[in-house]
Amino acid sequence: MIDGAGRPAVFLDRDGTVVVERDYLADPGLAQLVPGAGGALSRLAAAGFALIVVTNQSGIARGLYSEADYRAVRQRIAELLGQGRVRLDGVYHCPHHPDFTGPCACRKPATMLFERAITEHGLDPTRSWFIGDRLKDVEPAQRLGGRGILVRTGYGRDYEAEAARFQVADDISAAADLILGPIQG
Repeated sequence: MIDGAGRPAVFLDRDGTVVVERDYLADPGLAQLVPGAGGALSRLAAAGFALIVVTNQSGIARGLYSEADYRAVRQRIAELLGQGRVRLDGVYHCPHHPDFTGPCACRKPATMLFERAITEHGLDPTRSWFIGDRLKDVEPAQRLGGRGILVRTGYGRDYEAEAARFQVADDISAAADLILGPIQG
């Protein structure tokens, strides 16, 4: 178990990291966990990490699905994780896209949603990890003093050559191994 002031977190991208990438996922019936995601999140939670999802959902701004559709998919993902007794501590989403709604402060790689989670959950970003399949998912780690892991699932392989400043893992399960290695070792 991790002790100290401010709980550490694992900030997770949703699509391509926790759930199988489906461009603009709007149908809860298509939500599927990346193999090993439930077990990985369970191990991280057991080690004392808060589990926080931060996700860009530009399909809302593009008119491809509604906030209600997003919430239905979010609920389905919670059900899938719940089957493995995993509960997310927080889920934050940006419904914007600059081409459709103009600039915003919440679209990753901006840090507003991360900062909100840090405040609302009493988290220590310097003891936290940021996992995603795109550079914009893990770049906030540098701004907030944490560490980033790019996963090769989803679009991760497309960004691997540019990820020299981050660790790279095959998937979320391998990312959990990297995080927990020093704790369990």
